[in-house]
This record gives sequence, C-alpha cells and structure tokens, in this order.
Amino acid sequence: MLVEEDEVQGVRKMGTYGMRLKRPTSEEWSKRDETKRARKKEGRGTACFPASSEPADSASSSSSPAFHLPKLGNIAAMIQLKTMVNCIDNSGAAIVECVKVLRMKRHAKVGDRIIVVVQKQRSFGPESGPGGSVSISAANKVRRGDIRHAVVVRTAKKTQRPDGSVVKFDDNACVLINKGGEPIGSRLNGIVGSELRDKQWSKILSLAPMHL
Repeated sequence: MLVEEDEVQGVRKMGTYGMRLKRPTSEEWSKRDETKRARKKEGRGTACFPASSEPADSASSSSSPAFHLPKLGNIAAMIQLKTMVNCIDNSGAAIVECVKVLRMKRHAKVGDRIIVVVQKQRSFGPESGPGGSVSISAANKVRRGDIRHAVVVRTAKKTQRPDGSVVKFDDNACVLINKGGEPIGSRLNGIVGSELRDKQWSKILSLAPMHL
C-alpha cells in the first residue's frame, strides 16, 4: 500500500483508498494508556482512539471519495414464503400471500407455480350483482382465506435472459389457476413476462393484453 507523509499537518495519506488518518497527539496517547490499563484491570478489551471532532479541511474533503451506506427501504423482493403478490386476473382476488413455492425452489421466478392464500378481495363496485355487467358468480370465484394455486407472471427481482437482456418489473404479480392448470379468471389486467411461453403457459399468454 502506498503511504506518503505530509510534513505540514502530520497526516498520513493512504493513496490506495484516498483516506486521511490524523496522528494521535501526546495527550491522546496518555488517555489511551490510562484507558487501556483501566480496561485491563476490569478484564475488558482495549479501546481505540476517540474520533476527532474537528471538521476536516476543504482539501481533504475534496480529495477523499464519499461513501454512502445502501438504502434498505426499496429492495426488490423475491417471491418466497410470506411474500405479498398482486393478482391481476378477474377471479375476485386482489392480493394473495405466498405460502409455498413448488418443486423445492428457494424463490419463484416468472412461470413458476406457487401456492397462495387470498388476503384481500377485489371490489367490482356497482357493476357486480343483478343487472350489472359482472355476474355474482364471476365476482365471487374466490374468497378471502381460500388456498389456491397460482402462476407467477411478473417479478420485481431482476432476471437475466439467455440473450443477455435484463428484465425487471415494478411489482410481483400472479394469476390464479385450478388444479388442472387452467386460469380461474377470464381476463388479465397487465403485462406478463414472455418466459411463460417457455414453461408451457400459453393459455395465460393468450389472455394477457401484452407480454414482454
């Protein structure tokens, strides 16, 4: 590692990482020794030098790079146990919770089959019921608490395709199916991934308005 001495301020300049470390003064050395002896009597470990409260000069702040901690609020969630997933068909479910990923996979990708529990029903408004455009049977195909099978059609996690392109959607979405593999709903409300074609979900692709 490259180390250069600064004769003016007595600062060691670490050229590899761009860091500047201030040499401890004699008072700090004495405080360190006293703290070390006190901790040794108590059976505890040694202490480090206290952080300097003096503001850094403009030259050091401009030369050293700024390091930022990653924000943990907007992490793209993978579909696994306890993941909330949007349901984009007209089966009556709005939000479902994943309880199992089939075929012993750690997380689900586009085209994978999962088992979900309906957490929130979709409200069709005045269109459902007698005289409306949506029949009661179509609006109540699933209810809250039902356990159903579903197929993942969108993932918020980035996926890389064989051609080198990387695809990422804004949310996690699925389509409810029966045990035979047929979609419960008759209409889809959003875009789906084209990986469904490779996994033999052509019926879902035919119902989707667009696939990417």
